[in-house]
Amino acid sequence: MDFNHYRFRTLWTLPTPPARVYGVLERPEDYPRWWRQVQEVTRLDDTTGVIRIRSVLPYDITFTAREVRRDPAAGVLETALSGDIEGWARWTVTPHRAGSLARYDQVVSVHKPLLRRLAVPGRPLFRANHALMMRSGRRGLLRHLEAV
Repeated sequence: MDFNHYRFRTLWTLPTPPARVYGVLERPEDYPRWWRQVQEVTRLDDTTGVIRIRSVLPYDITFTAREVRRDPAAGVLETALSGDIEGWARWTVTPHRAGSLARYDQVVSVHKPLLRRLAVPGRPLFRANHALMMRSGRRGLLRHLEAV
């Protein structure tokens, strides 16, 4: 088992139509406004940006995200990631009951030296840190959608 390789899936049910949720998720430069763990997003061009995140544990992860798929009809946003983490991430937004289901899939390998050194003992903490970040993101998105 490669302890520096992670596969995540998070499901957010939201009481908002899919097109509206997709419209917010397709603007990563606005994530810091509603998702407190997304510390900074710097656009490099129309499809690429540098993102810095920090959840509960005291370390930042910085990576470049490059859009590889934007399909509003299918509700899909997919990016290739490189930097402290390398791999891909994908949002898929679909109708669900009276609102939406936002599914987040991510497959990454960690390249940040500190996290690699702590891979075995830290793995449960890193996974919990990710879960807390995603839970906070859902709450922030809900507040943002209600305010807009």
